[in-house]
Amino acid sequence: MLVVGAGPAGSAAAIHLARGGARVLLADRARFPRDKPCGGGLTGRALKHAPCTVEPVVEHVVDRFRIRLRYGVSFARRHREPLILMTQRRRLDLHLAEQAAAVGAHFRYGVRVGDVELAENHVAARVGCDFVRADTLVGADGANGVVARAAGLGESIVHGVALEGNVSYEAIDPRRYEATAAIELGVVPGGYGWVFPKGDHANLGVGGWGSEGPRLRAHLARLAEAHGVALAELHDLRGHRLPMRPLGTRAARGRTLLVGDAAGLVDPLSGDGIYEAFVSAQLAAQAILDGDLGAYADRLAAALDYHASASWAAKRALDRSAAACFWAARSPGVFGVVAGLLAGDVRHPGEASRLARPPLRALARIARVT
Repeated sequence: MLVVGAGPAGSAAAIHLARGGARVLLADRARFPRDKPCGGGLTGRALKHAPCTVEPVVEHVVDRFRIRLRYGVSFARRHREPLILMTQRRRLDLHLAEQAAAVGAHFRYGVRVGDVELAENHVAARVGCDFVRADTLVGADGANGVVARAAGLGESIVHGVALEGNVSYEAIDPRRYEATAAIELGVVPGGYGWVFPKGDHANLGVGGWGSEGPRLRAHLARLAEAHGVALAELHDLRGHRLPMRPLGTRAARGRTLLVGDAAGLVDPLSGDGIYEAFVSAQLAAQAILDGDLGAYADRLAAALDYHASASWAAKRALDRSAAACFWAARSPGVFGVVAGLLAGDVRHPGEASRLARPPLRALARIARVT
């Protein structure tokens, strides 16, 4: 099996395949460890599908959210259990790739993959200087990957954009962000701003619709200013595209299966894709090991579309009225639903308790406005 891309989706797929007895080549063009633009948050929902422990790379545990509307009024809520485990992609991705190698996958990094050939009974590609033939190809090479292009997949994927940077705790008061994720609503069309605590720094970022690309730097400067930081104090600034899959978008063709970002499996509301990466990797590996590649698409839709439909609706509501979303989130019972979604204990807002239903129904009505 050839897996192209050693991010969370690719390495997770390689781990599942190798454990199942498959011969696996995991290839990535980057040299590891390498950084990736990402908030670096691992939700409880994602951890339930992680292919191995991630404890060695966890830097901070978040159990509290502080949510603010247009840099004005705010509120905070704490949960009894951890909501997000914070890490850095350079650490997480290396850890997962090493785990794949430890269970038998052959990991090659610093090699480009190209000349992809898709035949009825096999796939082939040039990996570095070698020409590799395999039974199945797993595309985990991100939003701009060669696998999706070769397979003619992903044309309907919608893209958002994000820009982020890091700041040392010497420049901000770390006590303000201890165990706390700060979320700024109504500051970027199609998205939000954030401040996430890490081991020795905080990660500041903004994300929104793809059309916001030219304005992201100004959005980030405003976010930094609101948190007492000058834009010039941020380091490791990185921009990236967020591939978001409209429901029904194909993620497989023949002997090629797409997972993670390559399939557009980023949550349209949060911009997070690690949960979707782990789930799609697990389902792709199972379909391959079962010898039933055709089952992957239906299993993927069954696993993710229910939640994704709610995220698309919430994104529309946030775009149309950030204030309504803010006040709904502040309403009794609603944060418990949010925490349940993050923990993986709640699949859909429709499962909310009676107390939380009225504000969530109001948001659903806003999302349905045409």
